[in-house]
Amino acid sequence: MTPAARLEGAIELLEYIDAAPRKPADAVANAFFRDRRYIGSGDRRALSERVWSVLRARSRLSWWLERTGGAPSPRLLAAASLVFDGWTPDSVIQAFSGGRFAPARLGREEAAAIAGLAGHTLEHPAMPDFVLAEAPEWIMPSLRARFGDRLRAEMAAMLDKPTLDLRVNLLKASRADAQAALAAEGLDAQPTPHSPWGLRLHGRHQVTTGPAFREGLVEIQDEGSQLVAALVDARPGMRVADWCAGAGGKTLAIAMTMQNRGQIVACDVSAHRLDGAAKRLRRAGVHNAERHVTVAGDKWAKRRARSFDRVLVDAPCTGTGTWRRNPDARRRLLPSDLSDLVAKQAAILDQAADLVRKSGRLVYATCSLLPEENETQVTGFLERHTDFRIRPLAEPGTLPDGLPTPEALGGGPYLSLTPRSHGTDGFFAAVLERTE
Repeated sequence: MTPAARLEGAIELLEYIDAAPRKPADAVANAFFRDRRYIGSGDRRALSERVWSVLRARSRLSWWLERTGGAPSPRLLAAASLVFDGWTPDSVIQAFSGGRFAPARLGREEAAAIAGLAGHTLEHPAMPDFVLAEAPEWIMPSLRARFGDRLRAEMAAMLDKPTLDLRVNLLKASRADAQAALAAEGLDAQPTPHSPWGLRLHGRHQVTTGPAFREGLVEIQDEGSQLVAALVDARPGMRVADWCAGAGGKTLAIAMTMQNRGQIVACDVSAHRLDGAAKRLRRAGVHNAERHVTVAGDKWAKRRARSFDRVLVDAPCTGTGTWRRNPDARRRLLPSDLSDLVAKQAAILDQAADLVRKSGRLVYATCSLLPEENETQVTGFLERHTDFRIRPLAEPGTLPDGLPTPEALGGGPYLSLTPRSHGTDGFFAAVLERTE
């Protein structure tokens, strides 16, 4: 594809994403490329990078276009992103040639809006904080409560491209062995700074087609997610429930720490997601895991009350901690989503708490940056369940061997990770212990 054809493809994909505002952009993109198998891998990569560049900077690009008299349409957003990536306005305008496979010519007002961007940088002192942060305006009070005077720096880090993190499967290989296997595929994977099981790749790589992944030596998992799984401190012979298991990423890591001994139950409301987890468990060589689909009126949990040593609640949340991976999620999030999720999280915590035995631990985790879903949720739970207490990270026996110090993991009683401070996605986790 020519550069102009790639630009036209990026505009078309942006239009598809805008036409499905409640659907994740990566799902829209997968369907888009599945219907256009004639687009080669290099062109897919270039086209996707242009689209995600727009999604990461959409609020700032829109602010500039409105300032120069243009409407923030997919075609002008794509054109503006090229200018801020170093193209001259004239070269951008020429790319909209109207020729075969190229975008239609820019109108007079569109061309003037693009020309008005000359000599400017993407960020401007007059931009409101929510525009600079690429966040919905309504969520800014919660983010300020979370970060205070670090807000701008923390949100700037959320705009960076994420790394590709892998978790070594210690059931099949050491970290050094997995690193060597990836090197044989031409992949320079380096140890992550915090997780003892992590390897990190920079840039885009097709890991899932290589032998290291296919043979179960590694799984794709953000380092922050690995640390949440480690915080469960599941040991061989224990009984563990992963209450919101989804596709089983943390289930796999927990089974690994249990060395395939004991029992782990992956629970979720979606049978489809658990079916995906089954494939991953087989590839990883996990033998001590079973699955359970939770449904309304289910007696499964009641019959197993107070019988688990560890229960992980990786709760459904706003996903604000994953915005660098899912920049389109910023636009999809509504105030009603937050209020609905807070109520759902409290209900899930109450259900999961019944499974925890005396002296057992309930680990509550989110990939959210918002206090309403994190500290406030834990406070509410402890008010409802006086037979539980917080186990601070600094308390001896809370952090398993091999993990960093509490100060390195957030500095407070909870695990608290951000891209700026830790190079991970944003994660929160609290360890709660039944005391009665």
